[in-house]
Amino acid sequence: MLRRDHWLKQIHRLDPEQDFLEIYRISSFHEFPWDTVQSLGFALYRTYAVPSVGRLLAQTGEFAARPQKRYDDTVLILDAILEHGFDSDQGREALRRMNRMHRHYPISNEDFRYVLSTFVVVPKRWLDAYGWRRYTDHELRAATLYFRTLGQHMGIRDIPETFAEFEALLDAYEREHFRFDQGGRSVSDATLDLFQSWYPGAAGRLMRRASVCLLDDELREAFGYAAPSAALSALVQGGLRLRGRVVRMLPSRREPLYARQGPNIRGYKDGYRLAELGTFPGGGCPVPHAEPNDPAAH
Repeated sequence: MLRRDHWLKQIHRLDPEQDFLEIYRISSFHEFPWDTVQSLGFALYRTYAVPSVGRLLAQTGEFAARPQKRYDDTVLILDAILEHGFDSDQGREALRRMNRMHRHYPISNEDFRYVLSTFVVVPKRWLDAYGWRRYTDHELRAATLYFRTLGQHMGIRDIPETFAEFEALLDAYEREHFRFDQGGRSVSDATLDLFQSWYPGAAGRLMRRASVCLLDDELREAFGYAAPSAALSALVQGGLRLRGRVVRMLPSRREPLYARQGPNIRGYKDGYRLAELGTFPGGGCPVPHAEPNDPAAH
């Protein structure tokens, strides 16, 4: 049985400037596997409240027609990059698949940078609120550098250097852009419907209501949802904090838990190939674009 501080000691033996990939792997697959999946899911969900993002996602029809596949493909592509690394065959294949999908959509560099900032900022805020411990400075720097590197492989320009810069970008972008749009609302509804579908009957309906309790007021109002009751919000948030206290008393995880092993990945019972994940030209993309050089290939 591993001591609770086993992996944290390993992390602090590494240099976040040079070993950021290994540190972020340990954090994501050993220390916080459940929290990482939940927080990155909420990070992506947050972006739907920016009309240029939510409207485009609604136009693809993917969320309405294949929400489980959309969820699975996103998780599996991101998981492969982290598990195998940017320079591995699997990592390069996952990056190519992601970049080729994105190039068929009219996404601005500003929106790309904002989405990237959610991956950096939201997990830290989630762990501050609900984790069994917070990120250390080592882990936060490593996570920031990991997503900076991911952004570079995606060809994103003017990427922030530090966590503080990512956080300032996210907060400013949301203040300027968060507002109601029917496209964003429809994508949000489809996502909450998906969450509900993972649980039977009344449990699913409760999960949907519980998810809204985790939205801050600005995000909830941008989607046009009514405020949940104070009692339900306190119950949901208190339950997550209690989970964190319970996990703190458990031994460290000996084996990594990859996102692809989670119970909510349901669409690939017979396996999958990275090259076949996601969408393809003519398969739901509303605005085709010419393909520039692929940053993942370099």
